[in-house]
Amino acid sequence: MVVEFVVGIAVNSLALISDAAHMATDVIGLGMALAAITLANRPATLQRTFGLYRLEVLAALANGALLFGVAGYVIVEAIQRFSEPPDVPGVPLLVVSTIGLLINIVSFRLLMAGSRESLNIRGAYLEILADLLGSVGVIAAAVVLLTTGWAYADPIIGVSIGLFILPRTWRLSRQALRILLEVAPPHIDLRDLRAAILSIDGVVDVHDLHVWTVTSGLEAASGHIVVSPEHDYHGVLDEVLIVLRDEYSIDHPTIQCEPMAFEEPPRAV
Repeated sequence: MVVEFVVGIAVNSLALISDAAHMATDVIGLGMALAAITLANRPATLQRTFGLYRLEVLAALANGALLFGVAGYVIVEAIQRFSEPPDVPGVPLLVVSTIGLLINIVSFRLLMAGSRESLNIRGAYLEILADLLGSVGVIAAAVVLLTTGWAYADPIIGVSIGLFILPRTWRLSRQALRILLEVAPPHIDLRDLRAAILSIDGVVDVHDLHVWTVTSGLEAASGHIVVSPEHDYHGVLDEVLIVLRDEYSIDHPTIQCEPMAFEEPPRAV
């Protein structure tokens, strides 16, 4: 990152500066990811019953905000340079971007496995992937400059990196916001889940059913089930918990059983 910033400013290359700026967000993002994971591993307390798992999601959202800022800067700067593209030497771009590509390949491989299990690490993984492709783009710009001298190659690659960041950033930020707003996970249809519970022998009704994500891979649910008097509460509850666990991967449910004649107490006015 430091090398790309120094060389990019020295040779006035927007492509190199934009790639370095994106790497800067990686440095901050990976630092936040490490801090979030470290804090999330601390045991739960009476005040923090779920521990600090949500810090992982907050770090992912902060990463998204940083990436939006970087993309905006690069796009604005590129538009200004199209009117009068500066003279950028190709050799420094080629050398530095090749080194950056090799480093990004190593980082990409290190984060690949964890990206399937953690939203936080997935955010870092997507940033490294974007950096890797950004380095390829800078190499392409350097080759064009060296072979043809076409000055527009540098700002075009710079704005392309900025535009490439935006869709992935939006998806990451949207996923983090869904978790923070406690929206039901996209892979769980509450109507199907309610129907699956109602299909269990002994369940008469389901109400106050809620499903949300605490952090990556940790789904929680709460709800009330009305049990017919002919059935055993424990047996019905066990069946409900099995459905939640095996069919919907909900490992942290809180289910309250109620008899058919149960009536809620009147609320204070």
